[in-house]
Amino acid sequence: MWRYLAAGIGGLMLIVVGYMFVTGGASPRSGLPGAPALAGMTGQDGGLPDGAPEASAKTREEKRFGRYDKDKDGAITRAEYLASRRKAYARLDTNGDGQLSFDEWSVKTTGRFLAADADKNGAMNPAEFATTAPKRRAKATPKCVCPAPPVAGDEEG
Repeated sequence: MWRYLAAGIGGLMLIVVGYMFVTGGASPRSGLPGAPALAGMTGQDGGLPDGAPEASAKTREEKRFGRYDKDKDGAITRAEYLASRRKAYARLDTNGDGQLSFDEWSVKTTGRFLAADADKNGAMNPAEFATTAPKRRAKATPKCVCPAPPVAGDEEG
């Protein structure tokens, strides 16, 4: 019985905290000073913009539309819409009969299995299976555009 009462009180407290978080019930106080204003460096003066520019959804959608509209007539026909699918299908249909067999469809997976099965016994051990893991791309680190720090002996005094 006490467990249900404790769970109910805990749930009620979570709801109250969530409500305060969503409505901004707690006033944000930062111990950090505000950023210094730089003369002539605001978005209104033609200097640096106030915020980072973002691509709008319309811009992304226009780019996507442009990729499908091959003849650039402002309309996507059924043939244009299905062109990428037809190319992918044609790459899989290795014998060109217009039908995909299971072997044609699974050729990439079969090739990966054969490449991973190093001892060619028809089964993968854990070490062989580990080689089939998808390759992850390393996240690109942003280049620093910070000015070089001053050298200790260069200060005028």
